[in-house]
Amino acid sequence: MIAVGGENLIDLVSGKHTDDEQPHYLAIPGGGPFNVAMAAGRQGCDVTYVTPISIDAFGDLLAARLIESNVAVAAPRVQQPTSLAVVSLTADGVASYSFHRNGTAERQVTRETLASHVPSETNIFHIGGLALIEGDDAEAWKAEFQRCKDAGILTSLDPNVRPALIHDRSQYVARLHELMNSADIVKLSDEDLHWLYPDRPLEQALADCRADCNAALFILTLGAAGARGFVEAGDVHVPSATIDIMVDTVGAGDTFMATILRWIIETGRITPETLGTTDIDALTTVLSAAAKAAALNCEESGCNPPWRNQLAD
Repeated sequence: MIAVGGENLIDLVSGKHTDDEQPHYLAIPGGGPFNVAMAAGRQGCDVTYVTPISIDAFGDLLAARLIESNVAVAAPRVQQPTSLAVVSLTADGVASYSFHRNGTAERQVTRETLASHVPSETNIFHIGGLALIEGDDAEAWKAEFQRCKDAGILTSLDPNVRPALIHDRSQYVARLHELMNSADIVKLSDEDLHWLYPDRPLEQALADCRADCNAALFILTLGAAGARGFVEAGDVHVPSATIDIMVDTVGAGDTFMATILRWIIETGRITPETLGTTDIDALTTVLSAAAKAAALNCEESGCNPPWRNQLAD
């Protein structure tokens, strides 16, 4: 069982202009942790999503997408509106975002509600994204992360830093450091790393970050340059997978993360000790599989992760 927490929202993705040159937007269910849950469900995992979803029309889209992807929705639906992200795409498909999430449904969490929604049979608790930035909800997620750690549940973190939304850098970084100290699995992008550990070369930033972590598995994604993985046995660097037709990068990192979590469950590495004994060959295999899954997602519009049979093919 994988329990996933963090934001759900609607990506309003810019498309072709209409005849009168007005921008056209597609409403696509999204949010980093939401995408991780969806991708893991499509890969055959037993997944529960624990963040509240709105009862509005956008919330209906979000709930339907999860259910269609074989994800259980644990939290009751709420009246607050759905968060929105306006997504602009460059000519080469790279996404930029502006977010609207004050007082929205996905922020209606407390320590008590989260503890009641995470199933007792959970093996991995994964969080990340916007939910960790600020407010009482961010503190509730941090507390639940620690509760799961103390209960012997494997903890997984993907910050997916969004600098434009961070108004108190020191408070946010301090929260992430606390989470990294409790996380068994940490995934960062190179952009995340440079923002969290600025004004130093990548290798120094990486060394400083890993010194702040107690993760049995640490992963750094490098976009088109592939990904690096670190376990006690050593580290590997795998190339990115071939993309036949690049549409956009929305949800690629989330699909990558979900593939890692699925592999952990299916190989029985559900304690820090068993995860820590991963050898280099196994690490290379799973990073390559995650890169392939992310590449398949990039061939679709928005976050549309591959199903298990597509990965097998």
